[in-house]
Formats: sequence, C-alpha cells, structure tokens
Amino acid sequence: MSKKKRSGLKEAIADRRGAATAEDARQWVLDRGIEELECVVPDQAGVARGKIMPAAKFFASPTMNMPSSIFHQTISGGYAADDEPGGGDPADSDLVLEPDFSTLAVVPWASDPTAQIIHDAFHRDGRPVEVSPRQLLKRVVDLYANKGWTPVIAPEIEFYLVKPNTDPDYPLEPPIGRSGRPETGRQSYSISAVNEFDELFEDIYDFSEAQGLEIDTLIHEEGAAQMEINLRHGHPLALADQVFMFKRTIREAALKHNIYATFMAKPIANEPGSAMHIHQSVVDAEGSNLFSDKQGKPSSEFFSFLGGTQKYLPTVMCVMAPYVNSYRRLTRQSSAPINVQWGYDNRTTGIRVPPSGPSARRVENRVPSSDANPYLAIAASLACGYLGMIEGLTPSEPIDGSAHGLDYDLPRGLLEAVATFENCEALHNVFGKTFTATYAAIKRAEFETFMRVISPWEREYLLLNV
Repeated sequence: MSKKKRSGLKEAIADRRGAATAEDARQWVLDRGIEELECVVPDQAGVARGKIMPAAKFFASPTMNMPSSIFHQTISGGYAADDEPGGGDPADSDLVLEPDFSTLAVVPWASDPTAQIIHDAFHRDGRPVEVSPRQLLKRVVDLYANKGWTPVIAPEIEFYLVKPNTDPDYPLEPPIGRSGRPETGRQSYSISAVNEFDELFEDIYDFSEAQGLEIDTLIHEEGAAQMEINLRHGHPLALADQVFMFKRTIREAALKHNIYATFMAKPIANEPGSAMHIHQSVVDAEGSNLFSDKQGKPSSEFFSFLGGTQKYLPTVMCVMAPYVNSYRRLTRQSSAPINVQWGYDNRTTGIRVPPSGPSARRVENRVPSSDANPYLAIAASLACGYLGMIEGLTPSEPIDGSAHGLDYDLPRGLLEAVATFENCEALHNVFGKTFTATYAAIKRAEFETFMRVISPWEREYLLLNV
C-alpha cells in the first residue's frame, strides 16, 4: 500500500464506513450505486449468517427475521441437543434482526456493487437476544458504563497463509511466494518474507481501506507464512466488528491469489499457534486512564483488573480457546502461555503489561487464540477485569524471566474448560445463565462430533501395538 494511500486512510474511514440513520444509509447506498446488501449477524463461532437482498427491498423494511437456531449451531453445522439445558428453542421461532447503520460498508471483493451491514438480534418483544455474541459484548460494556467507565481495547490477530487444501486428511503446507519457493524456516519479523506475498497484502490494504478499516501494523510472525495484523485501539464493539470483518477480508483476499488464510489456533504441526492478543485499558468519565493515578503510577484499579484477569481467565477458557484444536497451541513447548502469571513486558506470561507512559498503561491478554469469536473473547476478557475491580482483587507478584517452566493454570482440554465455565457463579451474573448454558451445550456437541473422527496418531501408534 502506497504512502499516499495510507495517509488518506483516516479520511477514508469517515467517508466510507457507517451511517447515522436509515435515511443517511439510503443516501450512502444511492451515492455508491449499491445494488445488493449483505445483512449479516455473527453467530457463536463468529461466522457471518444472514441474507442478501436488493437494496430497494432492504430500505422498504430494514429489519429481517431469522430462526433462533442460528445462535445454537455448531461449527460443523449441527445443533446442540434440544433436550439438553441450553439446547435451543424447540419451536425454532423467529428473531428480529435490526441493522446497526454505523457498520455499513462496501463489499470490495463482490462482482456487483454490494454493501454489508451488521445486525443486532432481538426477541419479538424488543429484548436483546441473550445468546447473541454482539449483544453479550454490549452487556459487558454496559456494566462498565454503569460505573462511569469505558473500556478501550486493541486486538492483534495472527493467521497463517497455506496452500489450498481440499482433502482434510492431508497436512497443511506453506504457500508458494513470488520467489517460487515455500518458506522452510521461521522468519519472525522478516520484511522479505512479507514481500513474498506483496500482491496479496496490497489487496488486503485496498479491501480494508474500501471498508473504512484501519490497520496499524503488519508483521511476519514466527511460523512459516504466519502473519499478524494489529488494529488501532478503540471502543470494544467497534473493534470486535473490525476483527469480524477483517477475518472475512483476509480470507477473501487470499482466495483471490489461490491461497487459503486460516485462523485455526494450531493449523500446522511443529509450528507456533496463532493468537488474538487483546490490549485493554479503562478510562473514566473525564477520559483519564483509570489504570494510572494522579502521580502517574499504577492505580489500585489497575492491580484489581490484573487480579480479576488472573482469577477468572481459567473460567472463560472455552471462550478464549473454543475448539479442540485450540488447546494444541497452549503447550509448554510453544511460545503460547500456559498459566495466568503476569509480568512487565514479559511475553512468556499469559498476562503482559507492555511498556508505556501513564496515559497508555494497559493489560495485554495473551491467552485467546485467533479462532475465538472476537465479540465473545473481548467480552470475556473485559468481564474478568471488571470482576477483579468490583471485587477489589489483588494479583500475585509479577514474574521475572520465563513463566513456561511454571505450573499449568489453564484447562488442558475443551471439556475441562466447559465444566469450569459452567461452575463459575460470578460469570453467570455477568453473562447470564441462558448464554452460559447455551454456549456450553454447543461446545459439548462439537466435542462429540470430534470424537467420531479417528486421528492419524491413533492409526500410527495403536493400530498394531495394542
């Protein structure tokens, strides 16, 4: 992306993304000759569900109906059992989806002039749908607002580029770059390794600018063809929307170049996993960073936020690491965290405090994997810190040196994580019992699907040895 293009990005955000009212949105669509609108809602996995309709039909009736089952679907396309707590609405009745006009943006990869808009889910009596990920994040942000606080977050999303893979029995491999060769070694922070895919990243920048999405930095991560995109800090809902749209953007740009982009937590054996680090701070009603006192030193709220993150991160692991594959990333032999220790500028801990001045003091949660739903991961991470501040918790002493040799604090597998999640009464009060039961039921259903598959490891070591 040229410097000229990047310098105009902030203006592009104001001009190319969002509308205040339905009438503003109608004019926005007319000005751009938009013919179709993708009306989307993020489901529990962060997958875009919804409908595509002609622009004229959309503005004749901006709300739409969809069955409640969209929030009970597993990643494999099944559903949690109806007879299980949280298993879903037996009648599968309609929900009302209302557009958030501030999310209106073009779909730059579409062949015809198309726009997209994210919707919120409501019951027919006007109540927010408790199991909607976007509504859950709003609920957590409202808890902060009731205290006169506003959380600020900045996500970092890691992903791999891989060769197209149409047979799931075959391992994933790095793609061929412009040199004609795949990466064979780790190229952390390598500029030349990023340049291998210059044309792809030009498209990512162009697609992002067209949608009013702002990339802070792009780097090559540790793994072969593993990349990381960092977003600028902002309001949690706005940043969750951006991650949701960025994932879609990156996948579409990669497909244009006959490459897959994957956000699996551990897509390639013997390569590092992919994370979604979340930087968090809180500002008060005057806009001052609550994590710093008047002398610029760490405040009591800062330490309580850390204490809450330490206490409650293990209880939200099934949100931060939502699939069986997610736990392959969290091992002692990798660079990912395995516990809830914290430290100043320490990347081996699950909770890192980056170096900064008082106004930018923040807490980085390094536990979530990139396969997590951004709305749910951000909501869960903020909920941990909120509970810490409400309960006045105190963190442990910071860790100097590596935390990888210390004990595991985090669940080692999905079922253990789900059980821990269900048994935390404090989380029920924040998330609501309906969401907790529904999410747990979906995860158990996904685990049962996984258990039907026989892995290569089992064939390799059990076939003739047991």
